[in-house]
Amino acid sequence: MEPKERIAYLVATLNEANKSYYILDNPTLTDNEYDSLLDELFKLEAQYPEYKLPESPTENVGTKVISEFQKITHTTPMFSLADVFNEDEVKDFLRKVEEKVPNAEYECELKMDGLGVNLIYEKGILKSAATRGDGVIGEDITHNVKTIKYLPLKLTKPVDLEVRGEIYMRKQVFNELNEERLQNGEQLFQNPRNAAAGSARQLDSSIAKKRKLDILLYHVPNDEHQTQSATLAYLKELGLPINEHSKKVSDEKGVLDFIDYWTSHRDDLPYEIDGIVIKVNNKDYHDTLGYTAKYPRWAVAYKFPALEVVTQLTDIIFTVGRTGQITPNAVLEPVKVAGSTIRRATLHNEEYIKAKDLRVKDYVVIRKAGDVIPEVVRPVLERRTGNEQPLKMIDQCPICHHELVKSSSNIDSFCPNPQCPARNIEGLIHFISRPAMNIDGLGERTIEDFYNMGLIKNIIDIYHLKEHKEELIELEGFGTKSIENLLISIEDSKNNSLERLLFGLGIPNVGAKTAKILAQKYETLSNLMNANVEELTNIKDIGDVIATNVNDYFANPTNRILINDLQDIGINMTYHGEKLKYHPEISNRKFVLTGTISFMARDEIKAFLESYQGITVDSVSSKTDVVIVGEAPGSKYDKAVALGIEIWNEEKLKEIMNI
Repeated sequence: MEPKERIAYLVATLNEANKSYYILDNPTLTDNEYDSLLDELFKLEAQYPEYKLPESPTENVGTKVISEFQKITHTTPMFSLADVFNEDEVKDFLRKVEEKVPNAEYECELKMDGLGVNLIYEKGILKSAATRGDGVIGEDITHNVKTIKYLPLKLTKPVDLEVRGEIYMRKQVFNELNEERLQNGEQLFQNPRNAAAGSARQLDSSIAKKRKLDILLYHVPNDEHQTQSATLAYLKELGLPINEHSKKVSDEKGVLDFIDYWTSHRDDLPYEIDGIVIKVNNKDYHDTLGYTAKYPRWAVAYKFPALEVVTQLTDIIFTVGRTGQITPNAVLEPVKVAGSTIRRATLHNEEYIKAKDLRVKDYVVIRKAGDVIPEVVRPVLERRTGNEQPLKMIDQCPICHHELVKSSSNIDSFCPNPQCPARNIEGLIHFISRPAMNIDGLGERTIEDFYNMGLIKNIIDIYHLKEHKEELIELEGFGTKSIENLLISIEDSKNNSLERLLFGLGIPNVGAKTAKILAQKYETLSNLMNANVEELTNIKDIGDVIATNVNDYFANPTNRILINDLQDIGINMTYHGEKLKYHPEISNRKFVLTGTISFMARDEIKAFLESYQGITVDSVSSKTDVVIVGEAPGSKYDKAVALGIEIWNEEKLKEIMNI
């Protein structure tokens, strides 16, 4: 098969596989088959860029970085809907419709809790995607929308289409993302909607891709179809994802039954919804019903009641994290919210409490942010009696009583005592956790018990637990088999790849992902320990803060003693995963691209360079090693010549890439 034909075949096969997997829930290829074909397509497109198709699934790879968001003016303004909040208001909307359009039918749709988006397809090819913005002008997020794996870049028909919908994040993805952020010491997203909106508005599309966004489409401006039901069927026919739970109903009872059903079944969905959209189905009636100054009169959004309850804040207690950060926590009268009993909720820091004016003995409104994280929303001021007590921020560690220090931002408080028992316990719990050394049988409660009994005071003690085997077997809740399994798990952890150890050491801001990057780059802990700050900051995704924290950690004599002790007891300090590729003319060098490269897209060139540890930057400086020049180069070329920087033309680049 000729390259052009093979590329067309691969594109069609992979796009059909995406549709079968994500829309029809009927996989046609195994993961290995899909990855193999995608890899072949990447290589063929690199070799024959003139045959690359605009609908190629390689466009979904998520490697584009923009410097700022461009504005897009919507062809047709993106209206919002009037909200109604109870059955009486729903009935009032239906009554007003019936007055002008007797016996109207309605299309009831789930109201997705996400970010509104407007897509433009030209001759069936996705050309742009924009946020709602102010309804007239939105922001261009095409580079991020293209990373949504099951959104087709090419429709099944070569039509021009403007279509609107909602970008959202599934609950499972949201939970996994927050778990990762928790492990990395990053601030948690409060709910899937915020996570989706923030992800869709990233300058770097690789971040959006990792967040695994989803999309559902439901509205076509200036649509020629007579009914909303027909529009949804047409979108599905074009290969676009729609919500399959929409339903056509013929009267008030049908509307209210639909609302009642999904009010009680919304938790069964894999994504968040915050209400029901009710639309007059026949579009001929839309003009008859008309618009107010802000909203259409032919549709309305019923909003679910907020999942909020009131309980009393009985106390504020302070906990100490493994980095020494002090976190105030609300102690609540136990209360059920969204099916689970809430007794505690984080209050983040002193500024958070002051901003909300929270006081001990206040009655407070509680909700689950995104139906997941308990959150104190506000105090119920009308229930104050005068006995409430404003927060008195502590100035000493609640565990070791060491004087606290403020962070550089002057917002967070820290215990600086490296021997603080609370810090040590949290550090030990982090070390044995699943993403770190993954030691089964040592949970949080067990670590605390062993710490208080003097069996484990530091990381090294974990590996000496075998010397206390008989003592451990005698403990309540343990037995010969469970202790043997624990000791086996401890021994097995010695063979973990380097990135697990790096993450487990608890270096500030070094999460699981960063640990993997460092381990893959340096391969041994000894190599990493000898790296300086400047060298570290040259690594993609490693900034000044992380580089400084890594350097400071290994410069600390106490930490070096720990590393030596771990090595002495047989802990592996080598990376076991896939090695980074090396090229003498690319690796560890900084590249700037300018002009148009005729044989390959700029994003693909950057991906190639980075696959060999090259560093791509946007501006030329004295630290730039190579400037790659295409047709019509700009001022970057002139600056490179002035600075005497090495210049590669297209022929040199092809030679390096062996194409």
